[in-house]
Amino acid sequence: MSGAAIALLVCAILVVWGGLVLSIVAVARRPERSDYPAGGLEDDREDGGVSPRDT
Repeated sequence: MSGAAIALLVCAILVVWGGLVLSIVAVARRPERSDYPAGGLEDDREDGGVSPRDT
């Protein structure tokens, strides 16, 4: 393998594994959102909430 091919391989490995590490760290720091907007299965709004769509 040439030097350029090895350099590109190292860069690709760093991008993939670095992204994996950063995403694991981000999920570990904030595992679940707690500030969801109103709505969902237990919606108590007067207008009936979000209408279901058949897609």
